[in-house]
Amino acid sequence: MKNLLLLAGIIFLSGCVTAPERPDFTAYNAAAPRSILVVPAVNNSLDVDAPSYLLSTLSKPLAEKGYYVFPVHTVKVILEMEGFYEGQQIQQQPPQALANQFGSDAVLFVTIDRWDAQYAVLATTVTVLFKYRMFAKDGTEIWAATQSMAYTPDGGSSGNPLVDLVAAAVTAAVARAAPNYLPLTRQANQEVFVQGHTAIPDGPYKIAPGQR
Repeated sequence: MKNLLLLAGIIFLSGCVTAPERPDFTAYNAAAPRSILVVPAVNNSLDVDAPSYLLSTLSKPLAEKGYYVFPVHTVKVILEMEGFYEGQQIQQQPPQALANQFGSDAVLFVTIDRWDAQYAVLATTVTVLFKYRMFAKDGTEIWAATQSMAYTPDGGSSGNPLVDLVAAAVTAAVARAAPNYLPLTRQANQEVFVQGHTAIPDGPYKIAPGQR
């Protein structure tokens, strides 16, 4: 009887699990952005190269959603010519000032909160955590999201426990020495902008699959 009650409770709890709530896009739709300015990220990780890697992955999903994205590296160079070298410094500027400077409809700020590889002898877990905020050209925040991704490389199975143990140790050491963050970063961006519950509405330049 107890087992039946426990099973019923599990089924009830499983049935109560709901999908994440879709954000309110009222402000986003009112702003109706056609072009997006992506500025260098704020880097709270210990990897000084993280902002550059992240910046290189942001244009594609936004363009796929149908928006004109200002060339990110050109934007970075122009901002540096104006004396803005760090993401923290740039994102302290009013979004409307940045939008006005480049003539964009919206500005995207991203913060890197995690970009690390945690080593545990036989496994290394690579993790990224990003916070995204988008502002209209008048400075109104129109969209925000947080996304975390983690990956633990698997050395595979040979059927020999000793060989598998050595392979796992080697795989973990390699991942620790040279973690590959780009696949996780692309996956995080894809989830946030395109596939997940926070996915932004299609832009005016969205190409339907049959039109490609």
